[in-house]
Amino acid sequence: MEIDIDYLIQGYAQGYFLMADDTGNLGWYSSRKRAIIPLDERFRYPKSLRRVLNQERFSVSINRDFLGVMTGCADRETTWISPELKEIYWQFYKAGWAYSFETWQGNQLAGGILGIVIGGAFIGESMFYRIPEGSKVAMVKLVERLRHRNFLLFDAQMMNSHLERFGACTVNEQEYSLLLQQAIAQTCSFDEQSN
Repeated sequence: MEIDIDYLIQGYAQGYFLMADDTGNLGWYSSRKRAIIPLDERFRYPKSLRRVLNQERFSVSINRDFLGVMTGCADRETTWISPELKEIYWQFYKAGWAYSFETWQGNQLAGGILGIVIGGAFIGESMFYRIPEGSKVAMVKLVERLRHRNFLLFDAQMMNSHLERFGACTVNEQEYSLLLQQAIAQTCSFDEQSN
């Protein structure tokens, strides 16, 4: 399968994202009400999670097991991550656009978030957990990292009750487009090697 990475990244940079439908056909989607995770004081999380964070049961890493996170995100009864989309994510990863932000308990992958980084925008594609609280800890630690690295946007695409617990909010297409353009114009570094 021939994948034009530059073309696909341009699609994301214009506010679209890829999803497969029930039959596995891949298409571009957008949302009139775009969900974002705030990177300011509006971000919040349950008190019970604060206890888990204080216990330091999980360690975090980036791209230690990209394939494992991608597989975990796709491994559900109904998934929009088709084999074709997995191959696209893999090519994005090899080209330096896609990242997995992971939580670990010892040597066991506990959970993670799969995303695409363009400038100062982190576009969250999916998340999963194998150990309870694994993906929630990943969310908190990811927000901390994005703040530390001066990212402007954490795009969660579509709202759900899980994201609402973290203070996620929705913005209209016009607001989102403005936020996205400001974010992708930034030069931010996400990976572990840089400071």
